[in-house]
Amino acid sequence: MKLHELEYSAGAKHSKKRKGRGAASGQGKTAGRGENGQKSRSGGAVRPGFEGGQNPLYRRLPKRGFSNHNFATTYETINLNDLNKYADGEIVTVENLKERKIIKVKNKSKIKVLGTGTLDKKLTVKLDKFTKSAKEMIEAKGGNVEEL
Repeated sequence: MKLHELEYSAGAKHSKKRKGRGAASGQGKTAGRGENGQKSRSGGAVRPGFEGGQNPLYRRLPKRGFSNHNFATTYETINLNDLNKYADGEIVTVENLKERKIIKVKNKSKIKVLGTGTLDKKLTVKLDKFTKSAKEMIEAKGGNVEEL
């Protein structure tokens, strides 16, 4: 048996119900939504976690613990391919990357160079972090790596 020879078994495939197409369809008038109420109306559904006005579980439970989310170090990443936009022997810094619009540095983010792609130039790269492969590729082309 091959992929193009596969078929559904008899009776396994049903046609989609065409709701609201008259009484004879069996799904006419209210289209299976019942008579009245919030769920019978368009856009009428309650949000996840809603408990009918009762104070929901996520508000009843005490907030415990610590989240590092606000203090975590975030890295904006660039690939080695992006560094090919520089001329041979140039120095790559955060300011250069901003000027050439290779990155958009957010408040707390630092820059990490990933080893994706290839590098064709000899560069001195002064950035926050490097992957092992990126560091090796830059040094293999005769460039320098300086972690800040």
